[in-house]
Amino acid sequence: MAEQLTILATMLALVVCSSFLASLIPGRPIPEVVFFVVAGAVMGPNCLGVIHETAGLALLSRLGMGVLFLIAGYELDLRELTGRAGRHGAVCWAVCMALATAATLALGLGLSPAGTAAFAIALTTTAYGTLVPVMRDRQLTGTAVGGVIESYGAMGELLPVVAMSVMLSPQRSMAANVGVLLGFLVLCVIVAVQGQRARAWGGRLARWVADNAETSSQATLRATLLLLVGLLALAAVLDLDAVLAAFAAGFILRHVLPDESGARLIEKVEVMGNGFLVPVFFVYSAMGINFAAVGANPALLATFVGLLLLVRALPVGVCLQLFCETRAMPVGEKVAASLYCTMALPLIVALTEAATGAGAMSDAMASVLVTAGAITVLVIPVITNVSRVAIAARPIQAAHQIAEHPETAREVLIEHRENVREAAELFHDERVALRERGVRLSAADFLAQAEHIRREHHEDLRRINAHSREELEQIRERRRDERDARRP
Repeated sequence: MAEQLTILATMLALVVCSSFLASLIPGRPIPEVVFFVVAGAVMGPNCLGVIHETAGLALLSRLGMGVLFLIAGYELDLRELTGRAGRHGAVCWAVCMALATAATLALGLGLSPAGTAAFAIALTTTAYGTLVPVMRDRQLTGTAVGGVIESYGAMGELLPVVAMSVMLSPQRSMAANVGVLLGFLVLCVIVAVQGQRARAWGGRLARWVADNAETSSQATLRATLLLLVGLLALAAVLDLDAVLAAFAAGFILRHVLPDESGARLIEKVEVMGNGFLVPVFFVYSAMGINFAAVGANPALLATFVGLLLLVRALPVGVCLQLFCETRAMPVGEKVAASLYCTMALPLIVALTEAATGAGAMSDAMASVLVTAGAITVLVIPVITNVSRVAIAARPIQAAHQIAEHPETAREVLIEHRENVREAAELFHDERVALRERGVRLSAADFLAQAEHIRREHHEDLRRINAHSREELEQIRERRRDERDARRP
């Protein structure tokens, strides 16, 4: 017991230090989860050996994973998933999956069919549940980029989990896996449609839960934990993926509880999860990363990093350009949405853990894939900054102008350089203004809100100019009065 408590205290110290380090980066473009993963890998048995796996911590880690995906399941909106944007998000994921499967087979990694499927699925994921609080913190909810994440990102998390449940259960045939999965889906749909009746059927128990939601009993929170742990246990008995069970718990909660009480409940779950269980899950899962295996084949690691960007970000960008509801989005918003949908590290951690547990992927391969996911998240802010400058410079437009009028090349270059300078000043001013309100702005956030920020900036300039003209007119009128007073 003393040993487990000591390890847990060390893990929580790593969590606090990681959160502090993440806060020091301007704009906080790198999620805290990257620092959690790095800390767990460095302090784990394959590196410094300060912390190691135990049965008690494994249970806490599984609960943390359950809470993480329960929150993600609660955020799934059935109307978004079944609407036009949701269908397009599903089509986009299918394209990503086809490309990932072809790329995995072309690499010739010698994986089994289940291993090939696991590797390809990991390349196509989006950590939607992790992005939802990030969207709220960075004021992206309600923007065009937020809408894309709600549809494309949700499908990029839900469909990989469904695919893993079908393909990675070695105890049954694929047909049996599909049957069990359909049973789960039928249960979720019934609850979604009959949510109001489900509360009425509960009678006195339902009233007790509702009446004691805010008392020391915390009845709704306890009932939620019962639902989560019960479904996790059922998934273990049926040899289903635990991530799917946690998703089902969140989906059920969303449709059983009214919006207001459900929102209050999920806030409590987020406090409990993000404050304790979820960070423990990431640190504990990262202990299995073997840096020696990662460093043994740097070319393969670089290939994985490139694939994580090309197989997910590029198809999302192309789909945003092709589909009518997103075609009119500015280029900056499309770039930001594509890169946000590529942030998949939390889900990669969960999926590789499930794949290694099912024997579909080696620990060394999982280490390389998780490390590649972490590097991708580190690279994305750099790509975003370069994109922000390139979009402001408008290089294609500049090349057309120079090609049509070569004699004006110097003036064109000066004009576009001035555009870059103005965009950089606007980015800096907006970052400073938001920092005073306690909000961090990264380059990706700026691209996601660039049109809105630019409109606000022009509106502020208009007000300033109008105010200046009014002051100027008052000065002129005062001078006229003074001249009139001096006349005989």
